[in-house]
Amino acid sequence: MTTTQTQRDYDSLPVSSLSFWAATAEERETTFRELREKRPISWHRPLEGSLMPPQQDGIWAVVRNEDIRKVSKEHDIFSSAYGVQQEEVPDEILDAAQSFLGMDPPRHTRLRKLVSAAFTPKQVVKIEEQIKNQATRIVDGLLDAGDCDFVQQVSKKLPMWTIYEMMGLPMQERESAAHAADGMVSWADEEVAAGREPGTVLNDSLVTLLSIGLEFAEHRRAHPADDLMTNLVQAEVDGQRLTDEEIGAFFVLLSVAGNDTTRNTISLATKAFSDFPDQRALLLEDFDGRIGTAIEEFVRWVTPVMTFRRTVVKDVELHGQHISAGEWVVLFYSSGNRDERVFTDPYRFDITRKPNQHVGFGGGGVHFCMGNMLAKTQLRAIFDQLLHRVPDLEVGEPSYLVGNFVRGVKSMPCTIG
Repeated sequence: MTTTQTQRDYDSLPVSSLSFWAATAEERETTFRELREKRPISWHRPLEGSLMPPQQDGIWAVVRNEDIRKVSKEHDIFSSAYGVQQEEVPDEILDAAQSFLGMDPPRHTRLRKLVSAAFTPKQVVKIEEQIKNQATRIVDGLLDAGDCDFVQQVSKKLPMWTIYEMMGLPMQERESAAHAADGMVSWADEEVAAGREPGTVLNDSLVTLLSIGLEFAEHRRAHPADDLMTNLVQAEVDGQRLTDEEIGAFFVLLSVAGNDTTRNTISLATKAFSDFPDQRALLLEDFDGRIGTAIEEFVRWVTPVMTFRRTVVKDVELHGQHISAGEWVVLFYSSGNRDERVFTDPYRFDITRKPNQHVGFGGGGVHFCMGNMLAKTQLRAIFDQLLHRVPDLEVGEPSYLVGNFVRGVKSMPCTIG
């Protein structure tokens, strides 16, 4: 898309530098708080460290909760079809990796409807039972292991297990798929890249996921079973079925979105309970009655997906700022979930917070997170097990992934009693 950008001064507060994203969420919040208060729509340099030379002169930062919701719902102005991350990424990678996340209606509507048709009531019931059993077995393993890395022993296991069990993916393929899913969001982290070029990490990860997904889809066409992949290859709406490219892209999306977001929410909600033991006690007093509002607070507090980008398709004005067609706006969910205009005492972890108008699943509209109920089911199951069976669990300081998209925890030590 072409742009009619005009020369303007960049904001003095950086949200595009690598050093900004290497800082902690608390350190970044100092910048977001000032922007929310004084400059809710601000112009910044292109992101440092992109895979390709930026075609944009800069990005517009959207930091207030209300504005994030407005942009999210107006897909006819703020488009997802040109990519949703802050980096310039080759078109072939966008097409292969984003599925309906990177589409606008009507194409988005058609694909989402087809995918939804694969989640039959029978499949949903089966998934819920699987998650309960998985959570129990994971905590069995934690108790056997004792002091360990919580991410490796708990957080990483449940989402991977859930997603690939639901898909019916063979056990021998799951570790490779999960590792590739990590690479899709961690290519900018030097420790993860381990000397490889970021583009190589991303491309290798994508090729691995697509190969696994497409080969498995072909296998399920010939050998159907009672799983989600079989439902996907057989799903039909208005005489249409998913193409191989659509199935491959959805497998990539499900692997990345299903693994990373829930994993990091489990890790950092557990850290919150260590930091706010009164909230852990409060939840244990009435787990069934309070877990629903608690999960919403987990998602607000953690904000596992920190940003999403939209491309403006026609000139628009926000808070007196003229934004031209072709320019990028970036939704900073991390900031929207600490907005003082919406949340009382936003820096307190409060499992009884209600209402809780967080944007952790997106700001509404057609791109509201399709997997939100699956994530909530996983969070309910794992915290039921952790809080009741490991009451003395404590965790140390997390080691974070460097990146602007997912708030990723690489490791976090834990002790038991």
